[in-house]
Amino acid sequence: MKRRDFLKVSAAGAAATAVASPAIAQSSPEIKWRLTSSFPKSLDTIYGAGEQVAKYVAEMTDNKFQIQVFAAGEVVPGLQALDATSNGTVEMCHTVSYYYVGKDPTYAIYASVPFGLNARQQNSWWYQGGGMELGNEFFKKSNVIGFACGNTGAQMGGWFRKEIKTVADLSGLKMRIGGIAGQVLQKVGVVPQQLAGGDIYPALEKGTIDGAEWVGPYDDEKLGFAKVAKYYYYPGFWEGGPMVHSFINLDKWNGLPKNYQAILTNAMANANSWMAARYDMQNPAALKRLVAGGTQLRPFTNEVLEACLKATNELWAEISAKNADFKKSIDAMQAYRSDEYLWWQVAEYTYDSFMIRSRTRG
Repeated sequence: MKRRDFLKVSAAGAAATAVASPAIAQSSPEIKWRLTSSFPKSLDTIYGAGEQVAKYVAEMTDNKFQIQVFAAGEVVPGLQALDATSNGTVEMCHTVSYYYVGKDPTYAIYASVPFGLNARQQNSWWYQGGGMELGNEFFKKSNVIGFACGNTGAQMGGWFRKEIKTVADLSGLKMRIGGIAGQVLQKVGVVPQQLAGGDIYPALEKGTIDGAEWVGPYDDEKLGFAKVAKYYYYPGFWEGGPMVHSFINLDKWNGLPKNYQAILTNAMANANSWMAARYDMQNPAALKRLVAGGTQLRPFTNEVLEACLKATNELWAEISAKNADFKKSIDAMQAYRSDEYLWWQVAEYTYDSFMIRSRTRG
């Protein structure tokens, strides 16, 4: 090759490289976001899923995409996380959508509703059964897009100062209970109170409320409820498998490079699995400690469960009659639930029931 030709080829190659480099750099820009959580740092598992998202994203982008996580109250109060994301105060949040039933009861369906889906079913509906598409069609109205980012599994029914044996025992009882479940319990006599996690203990201690539910043994032990209430009921029929979401401001999401969208999506999916697995690991030991310390475990009676199921179905009919978004979502969820439990009764339930009986026999 002649020297002149070689120089021409080299120059052309250098020019191509000069054009390509900025394109690569542009696909991996340095971005800093803020995530506001609805949970205090002391609840390391439910709060920790947000930290996991930030960790995964930073590691997968060589720290070019950084997300700073703020606990409830550091930027906005825990129950204002969705609003802060919607209006662009922060880019994203980690919260539970049923906190926002005051805006629209439809929000509850994508987290958990009384006598809804268990944790695996909720994930199945969200990822494979059309729940994600239906949910984000609704969430779009608030200028956010939602992603599954945690699940606690079936929750406990709460802490009470007195035993709850009949429906009459619920009459006038002031109970901290989140989401649309409060409206169901109101139909059977309960006076629902919505309080953020960090506010529950002092209210229970002072007698401002008579009972409270939060999550399950691990978190409840941390919050100290056993010190101020003796009776611990199960199951939390209003939260058979509540999904925790990350909501992202829609404009901010659409402005991300496609590779960052993929990285963030996978980070949230990992955090979704992380939270569920961690609670399943932590709850058994915590429950043993609580019982050893004097906590009295009690199941809700069939009378109470049947009355609450009846009240739930009545409430769904009432809301559906005046809210088309709610009707569309609740009908889809209930149809999915019916098929899931058809399958569950064949294999999952029979296997688990046998193994539970075997365990009690030693």
